[in-house]
Amino acid sequence: MPDAFVYEDQPVSTRTKLSALWISMLFVFAYVDLFSLYREDFRADIESGVISGFTIGQTFLFLTTAYIAIPSLMVFATLVLRPGLNRMLNIGLSGLYGLTIIGGAIGEWNYYIFGSALEVLLLGLVGYYAWTWPRR
Repeated sequence: MPDAFVYEDQPVSTRTKLSALWISMLFVFAYVDLFSLYREDFRADIESGVISGFTIGQTFLFLTTAYIAIPSLMVFATLVLRPGLNRMLNIGLSGLYGLTIIGGAIGEWNYYIFGSALEVLLLGLVGYYAWTWPRR
């Protein structure tokens, strides 16, 4: 092959892979939830003040924000934490969030199930890359 068609390929660090996976998961997470606003039944639930049996109030909104804040912080934390702690947090949180996403998808519409499956796949990759973090 001529040199003009050979591209430089640099390895991607485990930290960068994990951070990118958290970002990807959050994008899918946000869009799936945004797409729910197109649903008449979901908008009606919001107007009634109850979503999935939870009253929309300060506590609900605070806990929802905390739920989203953790993976959002993992985007940065993955890049700066010590490898041992980093690995444990990524394995534990990816598993925990995967379970909550599966639970939230039960009985949902197809787009939501597809998005949730994609989120769980991305979190599975987080767990995999954290589990197989190279050792010196």
